[in-house]
Amino acid sequence: MKQQKKIPLRKCTGCMEMKPKRELIRVVKSKDVTDENGNVLVPGEISLDLTGKKPGRGAYVCKNPECFGLARKARRFERSLSCRIPDEVYEQLLANLTME
Repeated sequence: MKQQKKIPLRKCTGCMEMKPKRELIRVVKSKDVTDENGNVLVPGEISLDLTGKKPGRGAYVCKNPECFGLARKARRFERSLSCRIPDEVYEQLLANLTME
């Protein structure tokens, strides 16, 4: 008897529902570039990870722009990624999300 593969679940930062990982889009923050004293020289870049394989800290959101809006309004991405996110980055992410 063949064992069924376990489907990984992730929580949407907008609606806060657990959903299969493949149904969600990952927002990822790459590592900060630091000097030898640990001071941040270049902050990590925030982008959409459509493959789910980019290295870095990730947060998941439904492909629904309403969920993205809820997560942005409640600053859930900023909490998940541990950094402040500029409005231009939000606009860019939303534009990429709606192109999907």
